[in-house]
Formats: sequence, C-alpha cells, structure tokens
Amino acid sequence: MKAMILAAGRGERLRPLTDHTPKPMIEVQGRPLLEHQIQWLADAGITELVINLHHLGEQIEQHFGDGSTRGVRIRYSHEQKLLETGGGIVNALPLLGGEPFLILNGDIFTDFPFDHLAPLPAWADIHLVVTPRPAFRDQGDFEVADGRVTARGNGFVYCGIAILRPRIFDGDRAAPFSLRDRFFEAIGNGRLSAQIWNGDWIDIGNQAQLDSVNARDPRVE
Repeated sequence: MKAMILAAGRGERLRPLTDHTPKPMIEVQGRPLLEHQIQWLADAGITELVINLHHLGEQIEQHFGDGSTRGVRIRYSHEQKLLETGGGIVNALPLLGGEPFLILNGDIFTDFPFDHLAPLPAWADIHLVVTPRPAFRDQGDFEVADGRVTARGNGFVYCGIAILRPRIFDGDRAAPFSLRDRFFEAIGNGRLSAQIWNGDWIDIGNQAQLDSVNARDPRVE
C-alpha cells in the first residue's frame, strides 16, 4: 500500500515557529516530526510515500530527498496554492495510483502501530482510525459502533490516519476542499468504517500541545 503524508499546511497556530520552518519539520522529541512519521511507516513495511508540499516545502524536499537513506521511496506533490486536504489528495492521485492508499496528517504524534492498521472492508470506501475524545478536545468528530462510523458526534476524534479508495474523488478537481466532505458523504452512504485506538495520540496544533509532547518520555520506536 502507498501512503500520503499531508504536509502542505502553514501551521498558523504554531507561529512564529512556522514562519521559517514547515510545521511537519518542527522538532519533536529531538528530531523533525516528519522524520518520526516516515519511520513509523517504514517500520510497518509501508515504503512508497507521497508528501504534498506548499509552505516552505523546499525544506522538506531538501531534508529527505528521495527517501532512500531511510529505506523508503518519496515522491512529492507540489501545490502552487494551498489546496486543503481534499484538493491536495486529488492533486497527488497520479502519484498514488488506482488502489486504496493510506493518508497520514503531518501534524500528529502517536504510538499507533501502523502494522495493526485494519484492512479496508469490502463494503467501505473509507476506513478511519479514531480515538476516544481526549481531554484537550472540546468536541469530538464521530460516533462509532461495531466497526462503522454511524454519525457525526462527540464520542470519538479522527486520528488523522485513514485508508481511502481513489474513486471517492471521481469528478473532483485539484481545487481547495476538505477531505471531511468525503467522510460525511460516506457516513450518509453507510460506507465509512473505523477502528478505535486507545493508546497515545495528539495532534500538534499549538505551542501548548507541542510542549506537552516534548515533555513526555520519548516514543519507543
């Protein structure tokens, strides 16, 4: 399976750190966050990667190159203007191919074992990893029962890890839109599956969250 890391955003809430450093390159526990994420995927045998770039993306490309020194193959999807999550994926589809692929938000830190990612069920178009709503979140995203997302709600938070069938983007252009639009459509169609992760997870959206991660014991890798 190929994987795409969503790394194009500006990281407004982490300014001024992100004025000169792309958000996925912010140092977390001694090295860039994106370096951790690439290692997680490589350790799970996921070695064909696509990374989308916009804000200061040249720093990411210069740092990782083609990925060969890290045991992976990296291809880059450049965005002249920020396309958000949905448009960014559509723009990268020529690099991702016709089979289901993994997406990973470039701002999450977790001990989720990617080799335990459940396969996409035959009945589903999208499979999400979710976690019970953590204390730092005022609201959740979804309700989940029996491996299926049943509704929008407060019970669980999307972890920024998903498997997608490319066909959910049929007819879409590489223009700005949110991937969540496709999630909501899949709920309505009964085609959104989920697995629950009860371990460590945080999206690093602001300085307090970054400080929280850096104060923890290092993630065992």
